[in-house]
Amino acid sequence: MSLAIIHSRAQVGVQAPAVSVEVHLANGLPSLTLVGLPETAVKESKDRVRSAILNAGFDFPARRITLNLAPADLPKDGGRFDLAIALGILAASMQVPALALDNMECLGELALSGAVRPVRGVLPAALAARDAGRTLLVPRANAQEACLASGLEVIAVDHLLEAVAHFNGHAPIAPHVSDGLPPNPPPYPDLSEVQGQLAAKRALLIAAAGAHNLLFSGPPGTGKTLLASRLPGLLPPLQEDEALEVAAIQSVSSHTPLRHWPQRPFRQPHHSASGPALVGGGCDIWK
Repeated sequence: MSLAIIHSRAQVGVQAPAVSVEVHLANGLPSLTLVGLPETAVKESKDRVRSAILNAGFDFPARRITLNLAPADLPKDGGRFDLAIALGILAASMQVPALALDNMECLGELALSGAVRPVRGVLPAALAARDAGRTLLVPRANAQEACLASGLEVIAVDHLLEAVAHFNGHAPIAPHVSDGLPPNPPPYPDLSEVQGQLAAKRALLIAAAGAHNLLFSGPPGTGKTLLASRLPGLLPPLQEDEALEVAAIQSVSSHTPLRHWPQRPFRQPHHSASGPALVGGGCDIWK
């Protein structure tokens, strides 16, 4: 079979739109063409994938290879498509059975040695894969995060060799079992530690009870920050969908693990922070 289609996910904010990695092998001079609106990091994946396939001991087809990341009008960035591209090339060259990849979505960056590196934004992709009814193949470092999407079957790998052995049936990998939710963090401080400030504390209680906005104004040292830090301790716990949304934002914004999840998040920006520093700036962020 000279055509293979592998399912993956892009990252657009906290959304994970579906991307089909289409690989076609044709006769002609050996070349590799990547289309589908890829950014620089995605264009460089063809060099990473070539080295990973060769260093893992597989044959890189000496044919004219065309890679299409569909839909063509959706920008693609990062190294999250490396594993899907490598498996697509191996499936198109009949080194991996293509039927085994039909119900699978793949995420992961490849090292030149074939090792699978973690990527950001795995939780939104996991939630989307669960809704699509597919299994998710991810780096082992991202498996715990992907398991936050309950009801999803997650396959965790450390190397391209493990993924190929799993699909070929030589060494099947059992679905990853979650270690459970992150350990409960210490509770937020509450108003019992605040002396006086009766009017301000009443304003906090009313704002927490009615989900109102709150603005503290006054000279430095009057306790505005102290009072604001007590507000999360007054709010009810996050519901499951709210907690997953918070975790998804954390997943796409940084590699740091979840700390206060599933508690409500609290941020304390510096008083000199500008508006764009608080909410983000630039026109490209909304594209």
